[in-house]
Amino acid sequence: MGENGSSNGISRRKFLKGFGTGVVGSSMVLNSLGAATKEEKEQMREYLQNAEPLTLTVNRRKHRLMVEARTTLAEVLRNYLQLTGTKIVCNQGECGGCTVLLDGKAVYSCHLLALDAAGKSVTTIEGLLTGEDLHPLQDAFVEKDGLQCGFCTPGQIMAAKELLAKNPRPTRKEIQHGMAGNICRCAAYPKIIESVEYAAGMGNSQ
Repeated sequence: MGENGSSNGISRRKFLKGFGTGVVGSSMVLNSLGAATKEEKEQMREYLQNAEPLTLTVNRRKHRLMVEARTTLAEVLRNYLQLTGTKIVCNQGECGGCTVLLDGKAVYSCHLLALDAAGKSVTTIEGLLTGEDLHPLQDAFVEKDGLQCGFCTPGQIMAAKELLAKNPRPTRKEIQHGMAGNICRCAAYPKIIESVEYAAGMGNSQ
């Protein structure tokens, strides 16, 4: 079976999403795959046998999931919980595109096993919103044009969120140091730094 789906309409993403909505009984899950082939059901059965329970809080909401030990936090956020603002780019813990906050600390979610986040609080770019209103830090990136293609922007903002939470009035050098782990392939660094400076100047660190 392919990563994203099959000709019978059973997709890996849909299957995994079931674990993000409380479906954890193996017989229940397998019985729900009526359109799957025998081979696909066997693959799903093997997945269930290797899965382990995981409880974590994401954007102030508690989730109980079943995940394989090798599953990364980024994969759980995107494939199980449909929080696709977190980007998987290098998938090697080097570019920062997948940055989220774990108990308030910026981490590369592609380089962290989901089971290692058990019992902890995760904040993604979606978690900064209040209803449909942008967080002031997000507004700052819009105001100062701190993005070009926008692909790295969620990771940049989450890194800035931790930086300003620890140091509400950073110098430009401190901003450069604090944001150093996040790569922008469009090289929009001057505008990114300006956006963080603007947010700090407006007192928008929370």
